[in-house]
Amino acid sequence: MKNLSSKDIEKALDHPVFHLIGDTADELDLECYVIGGWVRDLFLERPSKDIDIVVAFKNPKDNYIASEDADNKEEQGSRPGIMLAEALRKKLKKAHIAIYRNFGTAQLKSKGVEIEFVGARKESYDRNSRKPITEDGTLEEDQNRRDFTINAMALCLNKDRFGELVDPFDGIRDLEDKIIATPLDPDITFSDDPLRMMRCIRFATQLNFDIEEETFDALSRNKERIKIISGERIADELNKIMLSPAPSKGLVDLDRCGLLEIIFPELTALQGVEKRNGRAHKDNFYHTLEVLDNVAKATTGKDWCKNTEAFDGDIKEHALWLRWAALLHDIGKPKSKRWDNVTGWTFHNHNDIGERMIPNIFRRMKLPMNEKMKYVQKLVGLHMRPIVIADEEVTDSAVRRLLFEAGDDIDDLMLLCTADITSKNADKKQRFIDNFKLVRQKLIDIEEKDRVRNFQPPVSGEEIMEMFGLKPCREIGILKTAIKDAILDGNIPNEYEPARQLLIEEAKKLGLEAK
Repeated sequence: MKNLSSKDIEKALDHPVFHLIGDTADELDLECYVIGGWVRDLFLERPSKDIDIVVAFKNPKDNYIASEDADNKEEQGSRPGIMLAEALRKKLKKAHIAIYRNFGTAQLKSKGVEIEFVGARKESYDRNSRKPITEDGTLEEDQNRRDFTINAMALCLNKDRFGELVDPFDGIRDLEDKIIATPLDPDITFSDDPLRMMRCIRFATQLNFDIEEETFDALSRNKERIKIISGERIADELNKIMLSPAPSKGLVDLDRCGLLEIIFPELTALQGVEKRNGRAHKDNFYHTLEVLDNVAKATTGKDWCKNTEAFDGDIKEHALWLRWAALLHDIGKPKSKRWDNVTGWTFHNHNDIGERMIPNIFRRMKLPMNEKMKYVQKLVGLHMRPIVIADEEVTDSAVRRLLFEAGDDIDDLMLLCTADITSKNADKKQRFIDNFKLVRQKLIDIEEKDRVRNFQPPVSGEEIMEMFGLKPCREIGILKTAIKDAILDGNIPNEYEPARQLLIEEAKKLGLEAK
């Protein structure tokens, strides 16, 4: 955090758009302030393009009560945020200004900057909804309703007070102390809008802050209130936690306050260590978080991946779903856990079980049921394969099959599997790392030699039907599989003529003759 002087703040606000907003507010006899995230990030020296402006009548008698879905156009037009936005629209001919009268808000877009205007307001809530009934209010009342002290700070844009910091809850001190706290009673803050519980943990994770003790206790007391929040809203906050530098911090906080068991019971089921006959397994919850953090470190920045086509070139999206694969890679272990008197605790086929669990998890949590989910499924289903190969002799056949099944996601799979090496035994860990280097080199050599990544058998199903006078039938699948297996096992090269000769031989075994 940077301690900014009054001159530093005035310099940060010394932009034509801020001066124009302030001057226009003065003309309308309105108070206006930059508030929330932009102010917080200014002191944290973080980039922020989204700017929130709160506008208030200087005379409180001008205020009126209006519900969020009010349809009185005359009253809506008199709301201070809209009044300021409409006046600016007349002055900024080239800027795009959208006005949302039902909500008393407006948005200005100009040269890559987005500015939201809203009237200062106070709110009241119905217990069964997070949608408030609002009425125009003062800046003080608006700051009272904010979620956290660090988001309640405001900078005045009016000319006579330009750059003045209004910080009634000492948000500056909380920034210095790296604390997340609510402006007022946290029980009221979280009960009124339970999504703020997710936001509380998300901000603490993103900023690497601690949650103030009373605020954290209120999370536990109000955890059941999260059930009135939509899955989409919860997933959005969870994704932001996942994209943080160390996602495990947020997931541990979610677990400590009891929210995780409500929103993600499959993950809390990984917790615990069972011991029998002096033999124990590791705590798969904390192992999973360690793997997730390892992947997070490896997927930070812009240069970690070679292929982003499946994510439309969006590296951030690519990183998100690879992190989800890390979070879910052992999700099948509780269902596969068995005791063997010889080998001890086993989790056979946990990767296959986990892969099958993912659609239900994504559906319930309102995550996308599309190619992103299939990508996560693939990595979870395959994540044991490189480990098994590395633990045994690295054969060409095993590497070919891995390359074929992983396709363009092979690099992501190897990244996940490397992150999965969390053994505290230094010799064992180094052995796996060294073997993984052999697997990686084998992947490169075999891809150059055999071109099996995403390959299709050299002889197509249509050609098989024409050659043997067949209609669609199971024999075609048998013949195609025989060719594929022969190539992956290294019995024939990935070329047309050898594949055609093998096809004829295999067809004879099925009683088929070429026409």
